[in-house]
Amino acid sequence: MKWSIAPGDHKGTDPFGDNPGAPAPSVTTRGPGPFGDNMVAVNETEAGDGRGRIVILNGAPRSGKSSIAEVIQATFDGPWMNLGVDVFSRAVTPPRYRPGMGLRPGGERPDIEAHIRSLYAAFYDSVAAHSLHGLHVVVDVGHHDAYSVPLHVLRHAASRLAGLPVLLVGVHCPVETIMERRDAGHPDREGHYVTSTPGQPVPEAVVRWQREVHVPGIYDLEVDTSATTPEQCAALIRARLEGPPASAISRLLSAPG
Repeated sequence: MKWSIAPGDHKGTDPFGDNPGAPAPSVTTRGPGPFGDNMVAVNETEAGDGRGRIVILNGAPRSGKSSIAEVIQATFDGPWMNLGVDVFSRAVTPPRYRPGMGLRPGGERPDIEAHIRSLYAAFYDSVAAHSLHGLHVVVDVGHHDAYSVPLHVLRHAASRLAGLPVLLVGVHCPVETIMERRDAGHPDREGHYVTSTPGQPVPEAVVRWQREVHVPGIYDLEVDTSATTPEQCAALIRARLEGPPASAISRLLSAPG
């Protein structure tokens, strides 16, 4: 029996990699793994075949993504791993390269931008690997393409997840509610978020997030956390997971641009 890394078994080609048009790498298994465990083969193509589901929550900071992720982890069946930009930015990325993937819109740090595509590629390969090993994943991110030059990160991510059971959820929240949450603070993130001032009730950085984070707006489901609780949002996600197959990832890959 053989355990190996094989190209392109589930993701198709990776048009954004170092070798455009080459298959994106993926884990495949033939028989027992090197540690004696029977690992999930990637040549199965239907949801429910042993691969974990992936729920991507995309929205601006303080839109409520983390709260939804906590409910999913606490109430959904099976192990749901939370892989989010905050964790990778604060605990994985070296301090001099932070915020890493969490870099806000505006093109303020070209030095960090040089690493953004590689950081996201590694991040989403990790997400895919969890799914291939039968673990569900809830992803907490804020995608945008408002760097100093376009990086097409979301389409790049879609190319790495193609063929996997992915639900892409747009997490919306009005800027007024966003600012209330920012100004209220967060117990373990003091100074992490830009807040309002008497002369600038909505900082420009927050305006940019609101404008850019939902472009191009291709989703399987959209929720508004100003009108629904985290529990209600999670219930909507559960219902959508039980519905027809999701299509946002394939629509992203076929969209113009």
